[in-house]
Amino acid sequence: MIKAVLAGAILVGLMANGAESAASAETFKAGFNRIDITPPLGTPISGYYNRRLADGVLDPLHARCLALSDGESRALVYSVDNLQIPDTVIAEIKAEITRKTRVPSEAIFIACSHTHTGPSTAPSGSVNTLPEDEDTIRFSNRILASRCADAGVRALEDLAPAKILLGRGEAKNISFIRRFRMKDGTTRTNPGTNNPKVECALGEPDEQVQLVRFVRDGKKEIALINFQCHPDVVSGTKFSADWPGLACTYLENAMGNEIEALLINGTQGDTNHLHPKIAPGEIVPQRYEMSKHMARTIAGAALAAWGTCAPALSGKVRAAMPAVKVLTNKGKPEDLPLAEKYVTLHKSGRASEIPGDGMERTANTAGAYRILELKDAPDEIDLRVSVVTVGTTLAFGGFPGEPFTWMGTELKAQSPFAMTIPACTVNGARGYFPVKSAYGPGGYENATSRFKAGTAERLVDGVLLKMAEFHKAAAPDAARGAK
Repeated sequence: MIKAVLAGAILVGLMANGAESAASAETFKAGFNRIDITPPLGTPISGYYNRRLADGVLDPLHARCLALSDGESRALVYSVDNLQIPDTVIAEIKAEITRKTRVPSEAIFIACSHTHTGPSTAPSGSVNTLPEDEDTIRFSNRILASRCADAGVRALEDLAPAKILLGRGEAKNISFIRRFRMKDGTTRTNPGTNNPKVECALGEPDEQVQLVRFVRDGKKEIALINFQCHPDVVSGTKFSADWPGLACTYLENAMGNEIEALLINGTQGDTNHLHPKIAPGEIVPQRYEMSKHMARTIAGAALAAWGTCAPALSGKVRAAMPAVKVLTNKGKPEDLPLAEKYVTLHKSGRASEIPGDGMERTANTAGAYRILELKDAPDEIDLRVSVVTVGTTLAFGGFPGEPFTWMGTELKAQSPFAMTIPACTVNGARGYFPVKSAYGPGGYENATSRFKAGTAERLVDGVLLKMAEFHKAAAPDAARGAK
């Protein structure tokens, strides 16, 4: 299906934009800035179905900004230590960035790391905050918008001629598919370690680590890492960037602080760090120690690939946010009374009365909230995906929620670019995007998904269509640059 979409795009005759000037090694530039975005203690922490207020800091939260320029067009790629940022708040942040930098909204790629120990950004209606938290959250969001904009300004000021190098490695045994087929035919999310009722995991994790090096004369090198797993490791009530932030710190330290690093979390919606099987005597770190272990493993994979990175052509910077039509996953009218009951129980502190154990109860709770939220929603809406590319070499493909592993592996397999960086929770927070096969009895992700089966596949198609267009436009310049 995807190949047919790409072939169709090429047959249509996408414009090559021959009038555009090629971006030479001298005109392509990259810049970087990192800024602290840790909000005050007492700010609600996002990530679970209960209220948590921050009472400490394990490690600071940052917004890291990569600026890209071809001398004419510019783009800003952010990695923000946050669970997710709602569309309305993203719009406010982007407006402030554009006001200070004049970079257009479609060329601002804000990817959240999806850490579950960052501040809540939903100013109202969240399942894990109270009405009295609203002023605190709005204050925290204003800080976030201002500091993201400042990071963009400073990253653009830091622009310098850059060469691109690409490398790949693996981080083994730290990411696992968290959805399982049970022996009774149902699906469960996180059914527990060594559960005898498990038949098999529903897929394989993507253990690939992608590395992009931007080598700059006279300035620190910029390293971009791409890996995919749920950053729900640390937990608790203290702010932490979890393994994405720690991986950047470890890589920078290992390189003698001669580089700046950012990490883009990939398609992580159906994975996490929980080992499904642990042998007797096997040592598995827990919580913050596990986060550190994952970060060291990812940074180590990047270091192992460092010296074997291959040089690649730079090129013109392009960006877009194409709309993709999808169907909403509305409940049936007869489902409303039970959904209202479950939501009432949850809000009144009686969640233990909702059926199910562990993630089963969470799935029932999430499904109830989803049914009520979509009660009056339209049957079809537009979702916007995000694409940023450099020449024919580098592409970023962002989804406005939590994509399943297949979406990233398919994107990397079908993209025409030399390296493609899939990213979760980019420019929006629309929840889970399960693949078609994930819809059925049981499972947290499909219970909470606001969209019907087929949405994940449509979103991947939407990203690939835009990438095909941008690659076709860049091909003449790349051919000239290779001569």
